[in-house]
Amino acid sequence: MRFTRREFMRSGVSAFTVGFAAPAFLSDLARAQNATGRSLVVLYLSGGNDALSTLIPYTDPAYYDRRPTVAVPTGDVLQVGADTSGRALGLHPDLSGLKSVFDDGRLAIIQRTGYPASSRSHFKGTDILNTGNPLSTQGTGWLGRYLDTLPSPVDPLAGWNTTGLLPRSLQAATVGVPSIPNTTDYAFQSPNGYSLGGVQYGVEEAGHSRAAAEAIFSHLPVQQPQVSFVNSTAQAALATMERVAGVATYAPTTPYPNTGVGRALQAVAGSLATEVGTKIFWVQTGGYDTHATQGTLNGSYSRRMRELDGGLSAFYNDLSNQGLLSQTLVLQFSEFGRRVSENGSTGTDHGAGGLMMALGGTVQGGLYGTAATLEDTPDNPTLENRARDVRHETDFRSVYARVIDDWLGASSVSILGGDFRNSTVDFV
Repeated sequence: MRFTRREFMRSGVSAFTVGFAAPAFLSDLARAQNATGRSLVVLYLSGGNDALSTLIPYTDPAYYDRRPTVAVPTGDVLQVGADTSGRALGLHPDLSGLKSVFDDGRLAIIQRTGYPASSRSHFKGTDILNTGNPLSTQGTGWLGRYLDTLPSPVDPLAGWNTTGLLPRSLQAATVGVPSIPNTTDYAFQSPNGYSLGGVQYGVEEAGHSRAAAEAIFSHLPVQQPQVSFVNSTAQAALATMERVAGVATYAPTTPYPNTGVGRALQAVAGSLATEVGTKIFWVQTGGYDTHATQGTLNGSYSRRMRELDGGLSAFYNDLSNQGLLSQTLVLQFSEFGRRVSENGSTGTDHGAGGLMMALGGTVQGGLYGTAATLEDTPDNPTLENRARDVRHETDFRSVYARVIDDWLGASSVSILGGDFRNSTVDFV
């Protein structure tokens, strides 16, 4: 009998207590799946990224009229050409590394992504992006539903969350995903082992504790399915530790910045280089809720751009040096865009249409979609909410569909619960 996590919590959590520390609810221990196959790295910018400061319509006079203090000066924009509507666009000046990737033809920028009637809420907007369904913010995530399609038994490291809390995107019905924000801390915890002054004590006793744990969890009583479920889960956790330990010792080919996103992407690169077999990675970085002191070239937004560019540039160069770029796809997005006009605190408030990016060795780079015209007129078809917000042009689910169908090799219609395929969003 196979139990889901929900069934276990409903009927089995009070049946026993497990005294050994291990990541919760990993799937059955299994062989590594296609360690040299394709991997997807989702990079989530938490807070609502200001798309008009990432990709700048620097020839639109209304951009500067409506943003007198936070607009990026024309002379500082990193020009990337014009979209299909003929509007000239450029990247934020602190994205010079991504500009090089764009020039290499390996960065796709998808403009005005979103969904009808944007929630403009951090919580609901995040849940919508996670479930892949604007009509339902409950249930499993779009990446979790993909993991549920993998043939059983599923590798315990098929998914890897680099943050402390599992995002809804990775919540599945039958597959557990470990949260490993720090590879050096992912280890068997024993009360008999400790470190003092750089010296390890109780190593032999800790080894005995782990051997005892492995012996206990090896028992899978068929008449006690809840016990079997937890014991097999613990087996999976123990089995992943050596592989994760190998990632912790990874020496990259290029230095990564000492930032949250830099450290997370270095761990992802290490797992790819050591072939642990992970198919889906989740990386998250915050600070994008820029209601105040957003600034132009020295404000909080510039710091976010430098952190993003430094981490992604190091990751791109590291994988390129190792010949791993062609099997890796990075998908970046945020829960919504921001208002066209700046507010009274030299920041921008919650908006609608946002921006998504895809980066990788097989990405067909370029500008996808068209930029909005920013004139503050009630009949402007590219704006909404009384011309305060950018109207979405590309449904975010069409980007998901492209990734699911053409990168992960699954059925987007089944996973997303509808046909959102769009032939113009053909970046992979």
